[in-house]
Amino acid sequence: MASISNDPNGRRRIQFIGADGKRKTLRLGKVSRRQSESTRVKIEDLVGSRIVGHTSSDETSHWLDSLDATMLDKLASVGLIAPREKVTLGGFTDRYISGRVDIRPRTKINLEQCRKYLIDHFGSDCLMRDLTAGDAQDFRLYLIGRGLAENTVRWAIGRARQFFTAAIKHGLIDRNPFEGIAATVRANPDRFYFITREEAQKVLGACPDAEWRLIFALARYGGLRCPSEVLGMTWPDVDWNQNRVRIPGIKTESRTIPLFPELLPLLRDAFEQAEPGTHHVITRYRDANQNLRTQLQRIIRRAGLEPWPKLFQNLRSTRETELAETFPIHVVCKWIGNSQPVAAEHYLQLTDEHFERAIRDTASDDDAEAAHNPAQKPAETSRNGPKDLSDDNAQPVVVAEGCEVFPVASEGFDMPRIPPRGVEPLFPG
Repeated sequence: MASISNDPNGRRRIQFIGADGKRKTLRLGKVSRRQSESTRVKIEDLVGSRIVGHTSSDETSHWLDSLDATMLDKLASVGLIAPREKVTLGGFTDRYISGRVDIRPRTKINLEQCRKYLIDHFGSDCLMRDLTAGDAQDFRLYLIGRGLAENTVRWAIGRARQFFTAAIKHGLIDRNPFEGIAATVRANPDRFYFITREEAQKVLGACPDAEWRLIFALARYGGLRCPSEVLGMTWPDVDWNQNRVRIPGIKTESRTIPLFPELLPLLRDAFEQAEPGTHHVITRYRDANQNLRTQLQRIIRRAGLEPWPKLFQNLRSTRETELAETFPIHVVCKWIGNSQPVAAEHYLQLTDEHFERAIRDTASDDDAEAAHNPAQKPAETSRNGPKDLSDDNAQPVVVAEGCEVFPVASEGFDMPRIPPRGVEPLFPG
């Protein structure tokens, strides 16, 4: 049997004989008599279960599930439950990434990068259950201090939250310290850049070989993700007869795009130069140690241009913006491989050409209207300009009930004369 004892300052403890026959004490702290009595009943159930080797009642099991880490550690220290595994940050994140056989290679690389950030800041031996919401905020500040952009910080917070959510599902920890910290990547219009066709031609001219020209063109004119989709593309994916290209599913499901006219000559050139039996379209730049982004920066500078933000994403963004001018947005999104909300927030751009075309097209409409009505005088085309009142068919303008104003008399128009009046009042009285 277990008994409740009172300590100074309202603290209570429960004393009981454990399954090993030894007297033990569980200190509850400041709790009410009712709470301590309820806990005493659960402890007696746990002791009895360990003695007879059976599981505890459903009520006690639910009670254990509701307890925080501190109370569970107290129960473990007096032998009522098995000690919880001490889960380290380094050990769990390593096992989690290794066990995710369902994710794509690029996703795995992203998780490993976030793991590195966490280990660099907290250390590999840090206990996951010891981290607090304040520690999570400190981690965010650490990332900012490293010079990472806001969206990169948010991305890392999201991946860190993913690790801790998995630990909760495995029953290893009780709370996620990263819950509530902003993790949604936001669009940044300041980093949008539209790569014009003139700029694209300069870059193509500066590329060192046919494969680099194709890498650039697949991103700029095909809207492919680089490096994942560009390097994943194979020659069997190119349907020369149907003028279509299958894009293998790397981040999303596989999709099919038209063999756009801008891509056709570059694909043919690369195909003619490929060795017989070659499977992948891009073969020379597949080494994981090759940084395509750094190489593209050098090529852009060689073309006499300044590298733009988000090198490859803005190439995709430019292409989606171009296609949206001609095709329905649902079709464009199928070709680019994103959703309409994502396209609207992260890809579609407002360019100078949109403003120029709006002004040009509006002016053309006004000119056409004037051409269809040659009798219209220039003064009449202005909404606020003076009106020509010399028309022979001019009618009086009513400005108030019972009051009319006639235009100035012109030749052939007899203005009725108003009889002269003196200074006498118009109305008697």
